[in-house]
Amino acid sequence: MLYPLLRPLLFRTDAESAHETTLKMLDTAHQLQLTGLVTRKVGRNPVKAMGLTFPNPIGLAAGLDKNGDHIDALAALGFGFIEIGTITPRPQDGNPKPRLFRVPEHQGIINRMGFNNKGVDVLLDNVRHSRFKGILGINIGKNAATPIENAKDDYLTCLDRVYECASYVTVNISSPNTKNLRQLQQADELSDLLGALKNRQSRLADQYGRYVPLAVKIAPDLDAEQTDDIARLLTQHRLDAVIATNTTLSRSEIAGHALAGEAGGLSGAPVRERSTALIRNLARALDGALPIIGVGGILCGDDAREKIDAGATLVQLYSGLIYRGPGLISECADALQRK
Repeated sequence: MLYPLLRPLLFRTDAESAHETTLKMLDTAHQLQLTGLVTRKVGRNPVKAMGLTFPNPIGLAAGLDKNGDHIDALAALGFGFIEIGTITPRPQDGNPKPRLFRVPEHQGIINRMGFNNKGVDVLLDNVRHSRFKGILGINIGKNAATPIENAKDDYLTCLDRVYECASYVTVNISSPNTKNLRQLQQADELSDLLGALKNRQSRLADQYGRYVPLAVKIAPDLDAEQTDDIARLLTQHRLDAVIATNTTLSRSEIAGHALAGEAGGLSGAPVRERSTALIRNLARALDGALPIIGVGGILCGDDAREKIDAGATLVQLYSGLIYRGPGLISECADALQRK
C-alpha cells in the first residue's frame, strides 16, 4: 500500500492542510481508477441494522467529509457505509485555526473544528451529483450562532432538508466544540428533542413514502447514570440506532503531553477503552432494543472486534485512517469476517 510511504510527508505539514491534500489525492486516484493502489477489495459480509442491509460492517465516521465533497472516492475504498457531515442549516467557518492537532506518540487527534461546513444546500447538491448508491448517513447539527434553547429548530430544519437523500440521519448532540451542545444529552432536553424529531420523521415518512432511520451520536464522557437515562429515552422514543462515541474531553490518556492543554475533543487510540466501556454499558442498558454503532480508537482489526464483542453491531473509522491509511478498512473487515 502507498499510504505508509506518503504518511511521513503528510505529517510534515499541519494536520488540516494534510487532511485536505489527502482527500484531493484520493479524488484523483479514484478518477484515474487507481484506488486499488491504496487499498484492497473488501469482501461481502452483510449485516442488517436499522432496517437496512449493510454490505459489510465497516463504516466511515462523520467529520472526515463534512460537505459530501468526496463521497465516490471514499466509497471506492470498500466501506460498507459512508456518513457525511456534520452539516448545519447555514454555512459557518467553525473555530479559528489552528484547530486540528496530531498526537502521534499516542496515535491520537485533538480537534476543535466547530462544525465548519458549507451549509446543508451545498451538501445536498454534492450528494445529488455523486454516483454512490450505497448506504449514506447524513450527520446533522446546530449552527454555533443558534441559541441552545432554539437548537431543536436547527435539527428539524436539517432533517427536513436531508431526509430525501439520506439512508439514515444521525443527530449529533455530543460534539464538545459547539458551546453548550452536550447539554442536549441531559434527560429533559434530550426527551424534548427526540420527541420532536420522531414526530417530524413520521410526517416525512408519510410525505416521501419512505422511512429513513434516525440515530443519535453520544459522548464517551457519560457516567453510568447518564448512560442509563439515555438508553431509556432512546428506547422510549423508538430511535433506530445510537452511535457511541464521539470524542472525549478527558486528557488522562495523554497526561503530560505538550498538546494535552489544547482545547477540543480527543480521538484515536486514547479514547478506545473509554468508548468500548461505554458501548458495553449501553448494550447492557438497551438490552437489544436498538443497534449500537461503535466508533472510537479503532486502529487495527482487533480493535474493531473489541467493539463488536462489547455490543456494537457496526463500527466506524476516522482517526485510525489518519495513522493507518485505507488498508485499515480491509483489515477490520477481515477481522469481523472471521468472527
